[in-house]
Amino acid sequence: MSIVRRGHILHVSSRATLETAREHLISVEDGALAVDDEGRIAYSGPYSALPHQCRSWAVRDHRPGYLLPGLIDTHIHFPQVHSTGLYVGGQLLDWLDRHIFPTESRFADPNVAADAAWAFCSRRIAVGTTTALVFGSAFPAAQNALFAATHHRGLRMICGRTIQTSGPPTAKKLLTSENEAISLTREEISRWHAKDTGNAATALLHVAITPRFALSVTPKTLAELGDLYHEARGSGVYFQTHFSEDNRPGVGEVDSTKRLFQTDSYLDVYDGKFLPGSRPGGLSFLGPRAVLAHTVHATDAELARIAQTGTAISHCPTSQLFLGSGTMPWRRTVASGATVSLGSDIGGGDEWLLTRVLNDCYKVHMNEQGAAQVALHPAELLYTATVAGAKALCLDERIGSLDSGKEADFLVVRTQDQPWLDELIEKVVPKEHRDLEAEQLLFSLIMGMKEEAISEVYVRGRLVS
Repeated sequence: MSIVRRGHILHVSSRATLETAREHLISVEDGALAVDDEGRIAYSGPYSALPHQCRSWAVRDHRPGYLLPGLIDTHIHFPQVHSTGLYVGGQLLDWLDRHIFPTESRFADPNVAADAAWAFCSRRIAVGTTTALVFGSAFPAAQNALFAATHHRGLRMICGRTIQTSGPPTAKKLLTSENEAISLTREEISRWHAKDTGNAATALLHVAITPRFALSVTPKTLAELGDLYHEARGSGVYFQTHFSEDNRPGVGEVDSTKRLFQTDSYLDVYDGKFLPGSRPGGLSFLGPRAVLAHTVHATDAELARIAQTGTAISHCPTSQLFLGSGTMPWRRTVASGATVSLGSDIGGGDEWLLTRVLNDCYKVHMNEQGAAQVALHPAELLYTATVAGAKALCLDERIGSLDSGKEADFLVVRTQDQPWLDELIEKVVPKEHRDLEAEQLLFSLIMGMKEEAISEVYVRGRLVS
C-alpha cells in the first residue's frame, strides 16, 4: 500500500562522497517519506511540500520520531552469532584457535544452525541492520537455514559459506578438500544467488565467494576459486575475505601470510599473484563487488591497488579494539580513494548496532597520533554506515539513503523509548534550533543511541519483525 511516513528525516544523500558528506546532510524536522506500493521512495522532503499525487495516500505519523536510512553492515559472521565477548587476551590467531573454530564447528548440527539462523536475523532487525555482507557457515545445511530465515524475515543479505581447505587441528571439522570447496560454493551460488526474484538487479539475496583468509586456503583453492569467481561475477556474485588485520611481528597474520605464500605483499595473494616471488598463479579477486575486511596494516602500494581496482574496505573499529589488532589509519586509507564502509565483525566485535560501532570509530580516530588524528564529522560517520556501505556493495542505485527513487529501507527511531537519550537531545538541541543544529543532533544520536530507540525497521517499504 502506498503510504506517507511523517517524521524527522535525517540522512546523507547518495549524491555525497565522503569528502562532501557534510554538505549533503539532510535534516527535515517535519518530513514526509512517501513510499509507493512497490516499496520505492516516491518523495522525500518537507511534509508541507508533499506532491499532489501523494496527498491522497494514507499517512502514518511517526512524530516526534526520526526516519533514518537502514544501516549497512559490510562485515559480520553468522556462525559467531553467540560468540561475542570470548576472552583470549586480544590475539587474533589464538582467539580463532581457542574459541572460534570450535564454536563454528557446532553448526554441523542442523538444529544448532537453524536456531542460530533465526537468532541472527532477529538481532539484525533489533539493531536496524537492513543489509549485511555475511561470512557464513562451512556447513551447507546451516547456510540453507540462514538464507531461508533471511528470506522469510524480508532482510537483505549477501553471504557465502566460509571456505577453509587448510587450518589447525581445531578447525578440522570446518575443512574440506579443494575440490569440495569449489563444488559446495558452486552449488550455493546455483541454489541461492538472486533466488528470491531470479534477477540480481532486484534481489534481496546474493551469494559471495568467501575464503576465510589467505591462511585458510591453498594455492590450488585460490586458483580454482578465482576461475569460479570470474565465471560467476557477471551475474552479480560477490567476493569477500579478511585482509591485513593482525601484524604482530613474525607471528601475526600479515607476516605469516607472506611467509607461507612467499609473496612480496599480502594483497598479492588476492590479486592472483600467490606463487613464490609474487608470480601469477590465477585470476585476481579484486574489483567492484569485492570487499576486504579490516585492512588495518596495508601498505601505501596495497591501498593504491585496492583503490585502482574499485575494491572496497570494511572498517571494523570495535573488533580492532577488542582483539588489539591496531588502528586502521583513517586519513591515509581514505586518501587512497578506496571506498571505506563499516563492519561490526560480530563476534570479534561485540557491538551489533552500527551506531555503537560508529561511536568507537569516532573515538579511535580521535586518538590517532599527530597529523593522523581526525575528528570525524557526524555526516561522515553516518555516510560510512549507509551510503558508503551501499557503494561498497554496488547497491547505491538502490539503497543507502532516503533519496527519492531509492528502495525504502529505513528505521523509525523513537528517542523517548530510550531512557535519558530523549532528555539529552532536548537539552543539547532545543526543538526550535534542530534544523540549524543538524550536525549536533546527528552526533548526539550516533553517540547515544541504543537498540531500544529503534522502534520499526523497514526493507523495501515492508515492516520486518
